[in-house]
Amino acid sequence: MNKTYDTAVAALDGVLTDGMLIAAGGFGLCGIPELLISAIRDAGTRDLTIASNNAGVDGFGLGILLESRQVRKMISSYVGENAEFMRQYLSGELELEFNPQGTLAERMRAGGCGIPGFYTRTGAGTVIAEGKESKLFDGEEYILERGIVADLSIVKAWKADDTGNLVFRKTARNFNPPAAMCGRICIAEVEEIVPRGTLDPDHVHLPGIYVHRLVQGTHEKRIEQRTTRKRETD
Repeated sequence: MNKTYDTAVAALDGVLTDGMLIAAGGFGLCGIPELLISAIRDAGTRDLTIASNNAGVDGFGLGILLESRQVRKMISSYVGENAEFMRQYLSGELELEFNPQGTLAERMRAGGCGIPGFYTRTGAGTVIAEGKESKLFDGEEYILERGIVADLSIVKAWKADDTGNLVFRKTARNFNPPAAMCGRICIAEVEEIVPRGTLDPDHVHLPGIYVHRLVQGTHEKRIEQRTTRKRETD
């Protein structure tokens, strides 16, 4: 099976539908599938629910889908860097399902492993627990969280071979693997596609069985928060 496509537009062909649930990898602006996000914007697919740790920033990442009003609901753990996100949420234009960060990652991983739900102490006794089943284990309250199974996963990796085995770099390994796992269809954009047999099996972070389509491209390296200090002078 040929998994490699020439462009992000070609990789998404026949996959996008209005109202679908998309799991998107990335952490801040690190390891985000920016080419696929731009192609989704250009396709005009609407009423999307997107499960992602955060929502990009104004004008970049998932932020461009918010600006084009293609997102109906976000399932996220952190949204503090996006003014348009805040505006839409506070005005009631955007639905938001807050998740603790570890819970969101585990919901994705569970969905990819065929686990429909799991109990966690995180969020017990808070607004996170409202409307959720709870149970006592060893005298402690745990709440039931459902696994996420997305219609489509979009992720960003550093390297891949042509069978879809993926290698991530540093922080990009955070949410990308569980996001990739939980999609019925997974499309990965990568910086480099190498011949099969090139990757050391011990260095593969996600096996190709999870990945259905690949696209190679050039990516922008943005810094989300630049911290500097004043230069000391004599």
